Amino acid sequence: KRIKTKARMQDDKTRQSGVPDIKKKGDIISHYGIVLGSGDDINYYPTDLDIVIAIGSPEAIKEKVALITNEKINFPNIIDPSFKVIDKETFVIGRGNIIQGACTVSCNVHIGDFNVMNGSVVIGHDVNIGNFNIFMPAIRISGAVIIDNDNFFGVGSIVLQQVKVKNKIRLGAGSVLMFSPKRSGSYIGNPAKMFDY
Repeated sequence: KRIKTKARMQDDKTRQSGVPDIKKKGDIISHYGIVLGSGDDINYYPTDLDIVIAIGSPEAIKEKVALITNEKINFPNIIDPSFKVIDKETFVIGRGNIIQGACTVSCNVHIGDFNVMNGSVVIGHDVNIGNFNIFMPAIRISGAVIIDNDNFFGVGSIVLQQVKVKNKIRLGAGSVLMFSPKRSGSYIGNPAKMFDY
């Protein structure tokens, strides 16, 4: 018979909550400062406050954003200084996006809200990106691609020109999307095909 130790019980609680390290209001978090409070506290925060939601899941980001109703909360774009925009006059970006180092966008690129681009993401010309998309490192998006909402692109994946990526598509690491997916789901391989598991 297995006996649960205090540490094992805490691990079980952590797994159940989905939060690896729960802190209380006022707790110090290394050099980042103190915990300002829970989601409920944020909704009653009395002054302007910038919040960044850095989570690698479209669903989780969308859920967190929906819980924040305080009009004093702002969602700035966090953009690495190495981010390269080929044509600044035609580049459009929404709010709450995170763009990490060595990312590049070509001309006439439109990016919506709450997208995360990890390092070395390259976006071709005439690309439209919706909201709540996650781009892992070394993604390549070719020209004239349309990406809607709530999608996840695995490390090193590629989307070829003129493909339309609708909602809730998961493209596996190293996969090449050559044709527009007909329905939501996971696509893997070269060429990428829907994978039911």
